[in-house]
Amino acid sequence: MKKGIKMYVWLLATNLFISAFTFGGGYIVVPMVRRFFVAKKYCFSEEDLVNMAAVAQSTPGAIAINLSALAGYKVAGIAGASISCIAAVIPPLIILTAVSAFYKIFISSTIIVAILKGMEAGVAALMVDLIIDMCSLILKKKSLFLSAMIPLSFIANFILGINVALILLSCCLLCILQVLCKRGKMK
Repeated sequence: MKKGIKMYVWLLATNLFISAFTFGGGYIVVPMVRRFFVAKKYCFSEEDLVNMAAVAQSTPGAIAINLSALAGYKVAGIAGASISCIAAVIPPLIILTAVSAFYKIFISSTIIVAILKGMEAGVAALMVDLIIDMCSLILKKKSLFLSAMIPLSFIANFILGINVALILLSCCLLCILQVLCKRGKMK
């Protein structure tokens, strides 16, 4: 029982920390989850993390909260998911309450504006790191089909201006078709 309580306390503290110190959206949480759950505690593999990030992105709600809940579930079941979910919500709730209460002071402060600009650079660096890690995992699979999706998705969004949701939907459908074709060949 002590090990269970110790794990719950660790999940609570870790998810509070991750949620309090990751700014910029859901995908910024992924490197932090990797650091604590994969690299330090070996709770699950890098591939499990990528799969959880995909599920967290495709389910309704905030990606950061969904990913925290999935990581908590993987570590400690329903109780772990609940603790992780609550811990992921508390810091943004407190921060947004404080910001809304002192909005006029924050918006006119050059120091706060400068801090937020600095955070933008940090968020961009974390996103580049995540993209590199996700692409390396795809390339390790040595699948021409999956590897081709990387530059084609980039071109579709960045150059052609196609909505990201349509690109994701197309990639999902193509992957489903690939799996169905492979299953058909196996039978």
